[in-house]
Amino acid sequence: MTEWVNVRSTAIRRIGYDSGSMRMYIDFEDSDPVYTFCRVPERVFREFVNARSVGQYYHQYIKDRYDC
Repeated sequence: MTEWVNVRSTAIRRIGYDSGSMRMYIDFEDSDPVYTFCRVPERVFREFVNARSVGQYYHQYIKDRYDC
């Protein structure tokens, strides 16, 4: 089951994570559909949702790293 967390960001609405499949989902403010990222460790999801800047965390640690 996917756990969704709303985040405070100008670019990202919410972030979802399914621990069974290690898939993370990002719902960006300005786009559809929701983007899917594969083989994401739960630690990365937790750090992401708790980051001081989720946008910076996304660009530094997620973008182009967890493609399906």
